[in-house]
Parts: sequence; C-alpha cells; structure tokens
Amino acid sequence: MNFVTGKTAAVRSASGGRKRPRRAADEARVAPSGQEDLPDLTLTEKAYQQLEELITTLALPPGMVLGEQNLVQRLGIGRTPIREALQRLARDGLVVVMPRRGILVSEINVRTQMRLLETRRVLERLIARLAAERATQEERTVFAGLAQAMRAAAAASDDLAFMRLDHQFNELVAAASRNEFAVRALANMAGLSRRFWYQHYKQAADLPLSATLHADVCEAVAEREVEAAGAASDRLIDYIESFARKTLDT
Repeated sequence: MNFVTGKTAAVRSASGGRKRPRRAADEARVAPSGQEDLPDLTLTEKAYQQLEELITTLALPPGMVLGEQNLVQRLGIGRTPIREALQRLARDGLVVVMPRRGILVSEINVRTQMRLLETRRVLERLIARLAAERATQEERTVFAGLAQAMRAAAAASDDLAFMRLDHQFNELVAAASRNEFAVRALANMAGLSRRFWYQHYKQAADLPLSATLHADVCEAVAEREVEAAGAASDRLIDYIESFARKTLDT
C-alpha cells in the first residue's frame, strides 16, 4: 500500500467527504503564477503536490539544495506558498532545513525506511481491519473487482496496470476504514515510501507477488473477514520489508 498514491487524496477519502466539483473560479485561483494576492492555501497545496512528486520521482535528487527563487521560477508559484510547501515537506521528512546552508532534499536511508515500516505495519493492519468491518456493500463489490484485476495484472506481469490499481486500492481502503486519523498518520509517510520504491523497484521488486498480496487484502475486505484482512496486510508488509532489505545488495 501507499507506494504510488498521493497523501492528499487518501486523507480526503478517509474523511468521507465528497469532492466538490471544481468551478471555473477554483481553476482560476491556481492557474496564474506568481500572484501573491491569490489564496495561499490553494497555491500552497499546488506547490506541495508538485514538489512532492518531483522529490519522490527523484527529479529533485537526494542531497540537492533547493533555492526558493529557483522553485518560484520552476513552478510558477509565489514565494510564500513555496515556503509553506517546503515546511510541510520538512515535516514529511522529504527535505531538511539546514541553518546557513538552505534546504536540502533528504537522503534515502534503508534504516529509516525500516523504522517507517514498523509504523506502517501497525497502521495498515488497523486500516485493513477497519475496512473489512465497515465497508459498504458497494465498496466490497469494488474491492472484489480490484482483487480480480490485480491477480490478472500479476499473471500478466503488467507493472503499469498494477500501479494504477494500487492507487485505486489505497484510496478505497482509506475511505472504507472510516478513520481519518489513522489514514492521516499513514499519509504522512507516503512520500518517503513512494520515493524509496521508485528508486529501487526495477532492481529489487517482485511486482507480480506484490499484486497478489494486495489482492489478498482486497478479497478479505470484500468478504468481511476482519482477521484475514489484518493477516493479509501483515504479509504484504513482510514482503515490503524483504524488498527494503534486498536494496542493500543492489
């Protein structure tokens, strides 16, 4: 879970709120660049999402010094939203504020990833169990369909299909858990998890196995098997931990 999904969508889904339609006025608020009189919240979110993607996909590599003015020019967003987005990224562990040196993209560290997985194990087990207990019948039908599609992707070794399905799965399990606090805590680790995966998956990952393990969670939730959902989540984290350890040899 959470390798390819964005944290904002997961938190919104978990809260149970519907996404309101984007009006033309909403689009206009984020489209112009460098206008400081635009609402900071909207521009900060836009800056955060763009920077998080650049960092997790290694377009902004570990150890790179980030200058606010360069980011303003690159993203076409004002300095204040950029600064606020960088503060959020620092809380996520994706950047480090270095006195007199500026802001650095954080290094990728296997030991840090293993500590992160200790926390993810507890949170993902909880979310899977809650989803199995609380999902609506409509959501269970979707979980069953995702399980079938993930097994098909595994059989075909279709990496792209699995990544798209994983994104759908993460949003659905977050919504079905009906616990925005657990999902928000997990979402805070999403960027670090996605970046680690992006750096190493071509060398160390077994995507067919990962797809199968995700499908096991989906099926347990679809069948309202609370204990089985928790056990399937643990097996998935077992695999992710083994993947992290394998990166030491790649």
